Amino acid sequence: MKRLLVILLGSITFATAQNNTIDLKKDIQPPKAKKIAKQLEKHGDVRIDNYFWMNQREDPEVIAYLKAENAYNEHMTAHTKEFQEKLFEEMKSRIKEDDESVPYKLNGYWYMTRFEKGYDYPVYSRKKESLDAPEEVMFNVNEMAEGFDYYSLGGLNVSPNNKMVAFGTDTVSRRQYIIRIKNLETGEIYDEEIKNTTGGSTWANDNKTLYYTKKDPQTLRSFQIYKHILGTDPAEDQLVYEEEDETFNTYVYKSKSRKYIIIGSHSTLTTEYRFLSADTPEKEFQIFQPRERRLEYSISHFDGHFYIVTNKDDAINFKLMKTPVDNTEMENWVDVIPHRKDYLLEDIDIFKDYLVVSERNNGLNKIRIIRWDNNEEYYIPFDNETYTAYTAINPDFDTQLLRYNYNSLTTPTSVIQYNMKTGEKEVLKEQEVLGGKFDKDNYTSERLWATADDGTKIPVSLVYRKDLKLDGNNPLLQYAYGSYGSTIDPYFSSVRLSLLDRGFIYAIAHIRGGEYLGREWYEDGKLFTKKNTFTDFIDVSEFLIQEKYTSHDHLYAMGGSAGGLLMGAVVNMAPELYNGVIAAVPFVDVVTTMLDDSIPLTTGEYDEWGNPNNKEYYDYMMSYSPYDNVKAQDYPNMLVTTGLHDSQVQYWEPAKWVAKLREHKTDDNILLLHTNMDAGHGGASGRFEALKEVAEEYAFLLDLEGIRE
Repeated sequence: MKRLLVILLGSITFATAQNNTIDLKKDIQPPKAKKIAKQLEKHGDVRIDNYFWMNQREDPEVIAYLKAENAYNEHMTAHTKEFQEKLFEEMKSRIKEDDESVPYKLNGYWYMTRFEKGYDYPVYSRKKESLDAPEEVMFNVNEMAEGFDYYSLGGLNVSPNNKMVAFGTDTVSRRQYIIRIKNLETGEIYDEEIKNTTGGSTWANDNKTLYYTKKDPQTLRSFQIYKHILGTDPAEDQLVYEEEDETFNTYVYKSKSRKYIIIGSHSTLTTEYRFLSADTPEKEFQIFQPRERRLEYSISHFDGHFYIVTNKDDAINFKLMKTPVDNTEMENWVDVIPHRKDYLLEDIDIFKDYLVVSERNNGLNKIRIIRWDNNEEYYIPFDNETYTAYTAINPDFDTQLLRYNYNSLTTPTSVIQYNMKTGEKEVLKEQEVLGGKFDKDNYTSERLWATADDGTKIPVSLVYRKDLKLDGNNPLLQYAYGSYGSTIDPYFSSVRLSLLDRGFIYAIAHIRGGEYLGREWYEDGKLFTKKNTFTDFIDVSEFLIQEKYTSHDHLYAMGGSAGGLLMGAVVNMAPELYNGVIAAVPFVDVVTTMLDDSIPLTTGEYDEWGNPNNKEYYDYMMSYSPYDNVKAQDYPNMLVTTGLHDSQVQYWEPAKWVAKLREHKTDDNILLLHTNMDAGHGGASGRFEALKEVAEEYAFLLDLEGIRE
């Protein structure tokens, strides 16, 4: 006998038989949010926001609306539940459950992270001096997470004498961590709890002074550095530094040389550092170089000097400089690696005999090895057309061995140990894809160049099965981010195989707003050039259709967070291009959010989006803000996801957006909102629980293609 599921959606009650083959979608009406007109006025412009009321997280009506949307989503996707479970099990089956990281050595101990079969969370352990030594389990997160819907452990920081470890926990998913300290000799976790922190911390060399960062309880801005003395009441902790500029965040860390405690302050365009000998925590921090608008720099210590990656002297793609530790202001900086227009200098790793420089040229990662004595300089060779390579954990200073990671759209991730003296390399670990069905020779990847309306060439990385016929009838998922200078490199994903093996092409559009083609690529996709991000994505879509990779009926788009803003802008501007769109935790109510400096991230992002308190920025942001530009037109099929406790993009942005889309759209296409009532920006905390969210997204796409197995 079939069970009946009764669901209340606002004032609408309906019943459906589970596993019923009859399609009842047409008979079910989506939730209809109430409208309470809220007048918002700025610069003489009046906006009416009918769904402003949704920003009250504790309001029972808000919770009821979100639950009604969840119930509607459940009903509309009920016919895919078995398929979602199949996808979940399929993706899970490719992952090695009893997996372990490559151990790395730090201060006399080998550290490793492993997963045990049947468990969601990691086990952190170490071995003294030798990998053959007995294992010391520091944290079994599976035990710690019992009873919690969400659990995150982070910021593990072992004291210099190896006897204690500080760690942070978050059980809400608001990224407000409680720091505790564990005695690694006795296993005791001390009573002192330091609340409302980033989770990270740094020990001074006395093994009793701990520096950490506190957050503003409302805006969640990281704004204060405190020091805690082991065994004392955290209420007595001393404030060391407060970042009073609301557009800046602050953080604290120890140099790789372990000689300095460093406090950093950063905004989108400006940085500043303070430093203190790790041997003298009782003394005051010294400023490195006072902040100057648009001056960015980062510092590393080595052999009596600080090495500085900076954009000083209009070095838009950054250069490397150095200065003596006792004369750190800018007039003392001298060039080590000058600026080059066609190479973006991203980072450095310092070793006793070698300087390792991470660069990007024509979109591709480069790892450059330079001997300090200038006897040798070369690049590690890579021979793929499109790939991802980056230096890994390298805490050991006195070594010739460099670890880096390598993967591509068709090649699983490898951890490679490279001998900088001999050029020999050893693959320490290659990601295993279980199940016996994966063969990288069955797939092909390529990099194409689409032409934007303004003539700019936009790179696109694609992967698909070799046996696919490129006749314009293939489903294609186009993904992009395009903000903050964040680059989405062409990376391998075993999860993605569930799409590729069902005939999908996967494309990453390297649009302006990221740094794929250097810093100018970022500058040309922010502030008053932000619309380039959106038009680039659309131009790539049209290119892929023109080149017969897909068609309007089979093209899908996906983006999350700021990439969700991209999705919102794109469906307003060119909805006819896409059959379906997934917008994950989307930042869509741009103007309202950027006018509210009580919301997390707002003040720190004026240099990214603009400050709408300035009319020029207000007008420009209003011209693309997804929520403000919803209009009466057809929209694609859409799945929108969010988390009730999201600290980055507040849940009410996607909730309001969906309500407004429901009010205005003129089509019968599917529009779904799924709110995770227990999680935040990153979704579920368990490694396999998170796969259920991916399975939901993939089932949505595959169902639109009529693929249900």
